[in-house]
Amino acid sequence: MPTLDRQDDVFILDLGDSENRFHPDWLASVDALLDEVEKAEGPRALVTAATGKFWSNGLDLEWLFAHADRAGAYVTGVQALLARFLTLPVATVAALQGHTFAAGAMLSLAHDFRVMRADRGYWCLPEADINIPFTPGMSALIQARLHPQTAHEAMTTARRYGGLDALAERIVDRTAGEGEVREAALALARPLAGKAGPTLGTIKTRLYGPALEALRQEDVPLG
Repeated sequence: MPTLDRQDDVFILDLGDSENRFHPDWLASVDALLDEVEKAEGPRALVTAATGKFWSNGLDLEWLFAHADRAGAYVTGVQALLARFLTLPVATVAALQGHTFAAGAMLSLAHDFRVMRADRGYWCLPEADINIPFTPGMSALIQARLHPQTAHEAMTTARRYGGLDALAERIVDRTAGEGEVREAALALARPLAGKAGPTLGTIKTRLYGPALEALRQEDVPLG
């Protein structure tokens, strides 16, 4: 399960060491840890990291297929978490040390900045290959955070971007070598800790208004 640590002014949210899929219990845990970050006082920023082969593989499809009657509520909850990250009143940096796929890739886009390992791991939106359409909220988030041509390619071709390709397409902001991703993310986050507060949250909310409206839609079309 996810854990929260702190190094001076930077909180480190570690998503886990598995595929870090969005099981409902996992989502609740992340949400509770974000409460701690928001309630803290003074300068602070957030780095979202993981350990192992994956940063996140997104939706827990095994759970979802076993609980099809709860699919609507589940996707609504996922989108609520994406919206929360997008508007968090602290600077956020995703430290992508491993594979970042599907809703996991969307979660990375909900961060202010992304650092990705240069030599291994892929960032990918595989929905066109697995026959799962993007919800309107997910589509709006991706289009709000990527250049239009990059969003089109990523969404319609399911291209797997390595670190250097992701940097060239501005999907990520920096790359780092093996074992250096988390420290590079911390270095990016530290100077931004003093900007934490309601004003930053308001700026983000107004910056991404249309995407947030779509993500917060309650009756989410799943097909």
